[in-house]
Amino acid sequence: MSIERWKQMHAEDLAVAEQGNVDLMFLGDSITEGWDEQVFKASFGQYRTANFGIGGDNTGNVLWRLQDPRYVALKPKAIVLLIGVNNLGLCGENPDQVFSGIKAVVEKLRTQYPSARILLNAVLPTDEKPNAARRQNVLALNKMVATLDDGKQVVYRNYGQAFLQADGSISKEVMPDFLHLSPKGYQMWSDAMLPDVKNLMK
Repeated sequence: MSIERWKQMHAEDLAVAEQGNVDLMFLGDSITEGWDEQVFKASFGQYRTANFGIGGDNTGNVLWRLQDPRYVALKPKAIVLLIGVNNLGLCGENPDQVFSGIKAVVEKLRTQYPSARILLNAVLPTDEKPNAARRQNVLALNKMVATLDDGKQVVYRNYGQAFLQADGSISKEVMPDFLHLSPKGYQMWSDAMLPDVKNLMK
């Protein structure tokens, strides 16, 4: 992700935000950005939905983006948040540091959109093998992220098991690079997530 490409995507997202009329808001990094278009439309097209995922983003990027008045003016009913893997992989942060960033994003969303309900995704499993260091960091991180679930406005869900094979490894059919999802992977994520989204949108 070049700086110019990031700026272009941010400008495009701001143009969408400026139009308003967003009931279901997706927020995150490249995994959110990269939704398979057909899967996304079939699953969430019934709602007024906006995808504000930008590749390479970490929690700090998201916090900075949310300050823009065009984001502030939105009034989403529900927010699907997935963020944190780039803090581990690109920023070299440890799970405690990443958790602090995710907590700050959740607190910002709660303050900025007090009536919105947040579907807080666990960071998805990464790396092929279950004993990989980053996979273990994700497990440690998600134990902390789970504590942000308040049973009301913030609902934590860990859909990661859906992407794992019986031995705990990840198939390239689901995650070609053991990080980003294939169209099949997005269908699996959607199948797992959609019931929760429907509940939050009621």
